[in-house]
Amino acid sequence: MTNSDAPLTGQVAVVTGSSSGLGRAIALAMATAGADVVVHGRLNRSGAEETAQQIRDRGRQCLLLMADLTDEATHESLVDNAWAWQSGVHIWVNNAGVDVLTTAHRDRSFEEKLELLWQVDVLATMRLARMIGKRMVARAAERTPSPPGLILNIGWDQVEHGMAGESGEMFCAIKGAVIAFSRSLARSLAPHVRVNCLAPGWIRTAWGDQASEYWQARATRESLLARWGTPEDVGQVAAFLASPGGAFVNGQTIAINGGFHFG
Repeated sequence: MTNSDAPLTGQVAVVTGSSSGLGRAIALAMATAGADVVVHGRLNRSGAEETAQQIRDRGRQCLLLMADLTDEATHESLVDNAWAWQSGVHIWVNNAGVDVLTTAHRDRSFEEKLELLWQVDVLATMRLARMIGKRMVARAAERTPSPPGLILNIGWDQVEHGMAGESGEMFCAIKGAVIAFSRSLARSLAPHVRVNCLAPGWIRTAWGDQASEYWQARATRESLLARWGTPEDVGQVAAFLASPGGAFVNGQTIAINGGFHFG
C-alpha cells in the first residue's frame, strides 16, 4: 500500500463514541487511511471491541478506552491515556453524543434530555477539545516533527435553518453551540491546529432504521440526492479532512447531507 493509499500512516486518531454508528464509521475510515486509532465507548464494551477488531483487521493498531463523559472527572484521564499510548495524538474526533431518541432516555422530560445533551454533546466536546488542543499546540511549539493537529466536532445541518418540534429545538440549540464553539476554537488554536465541524443531515443510524414512513419520506425528500446518508459517508469526509487534501480547510462547518432541499 502506497502513502497515497494510506495518507494517515504514522498518525494517531481518537474517535469518541466509536462503539457503533457514526463513530465506528469514522474510526474505520481513519484506519483505512492508515491511522492507528483510539476507540472510545461508554457502556457498549462489546461494540467498542468489535470496532477495535475491525481496525486491527485493517492492519492498524488500536487502543480501547472506556469512559462515561457525563462525568467530568473522566475527561482528563481520557486525554492523558490517549496521548500516552503512542506519545501524541494527531486527530481528535468528538463524536460522542447522547441518544435521547431511541434509548430509555426517550421517556425523559424535555429538560432532562437537554441536560444530558449539554453534558456530553457540548460540555464534554468543549473540554476535550480544549485539553487536546493545548497539547497539540505545545507539541508544535517544540518543533517536534509531526503533522499539524486536527480536531473535528459534530454539529447538525438543521442548525442553519431550524426544525420545528421538541427534538428540533433541543438539537438545534445543542449542536448550534458546538458549531459556534468550533469556529472560535479554530481561531484560538491557529495556525498550529485545525478545527472543523461536521454537520450530518439525514444519516441512517439506529434512529433512521426504525423511523416511521413519514420520516423515511422526509429524509429522502430533503436531500437533493434523494436518499439517506450513511455513516460511511460521514467517515469518508472526516478522513478527507484529516488527509493532505484537507490541509487548507479550517474553521468550517461541512454539511454532509447530499445538498439540502427546501420544500
